[in-house]
Amino acid sequence: MSLADTSTFTRRLDDLGVAVAAGPPEECATMVEAAAGEPAVGVPLGRSGPDGLADSPATLPDRVETEPTTADLRAAHTGITAASLGVAEYGSVALEADPAGTEPVSLFVDRHVVVLREADIVPDMPDAFDWLGPRARDESADVVFATGPSATADMGGLVHGAHGPKEVHVVLLRDDGATDGSDAADAAEGIQ
Repeated sequence: MSLADTSTFTRRLDDLGVAVAAGPPEECATMVEAAAGEPAVGVPLGRSGPDGLADSPATLPDRVETEPTTADLRAAHTGITAASLGVAEYGSVALEADPAGTEPVSLFVDRHVVVLREADIVPDMPDAFDWLGPRARDESADVVFATGPSATADMGGLVHGAHGPKEVHVVLLRDDGATDGSDAADAAEGIQ
């Protein structure tokens, strides 16, 4: 990951209408809190996304239901998951299907909040496939590359949210603790 990759990634997300809040892992819960609507369900960060989040100080807010029932999932406005990879060229995130429930938590809600480590951004799809190849061969990984809110024109005009979330927000965790001159709450201000 390079600064150029991060810049390209956030620019592409902006083009797609995806809000981004960036900060150190210690501020993850604050950034997620600002982005998440009520009620919210999520997958614990150490059980979705990269293994590196297992020992990370990044956490979800206490109000997020991390053991959702089917009823919780149906009632949820927001789903929070970690992504394993970000693809800068497209502003895409790689979401792995797993027993923890990452797929339904990311797809069956109006708003999806994605937690992604800056270190997990690659420049383009060839690099993403270099990452995916061994996982698919050795672990039979199931991965969806999601790019922005769900949209389809199958029914005439462009419709958002027909096959997934209407809104997507990315919480980008910086490894070095650098900030962009604003704190996490300011970066996510106005996201409801």
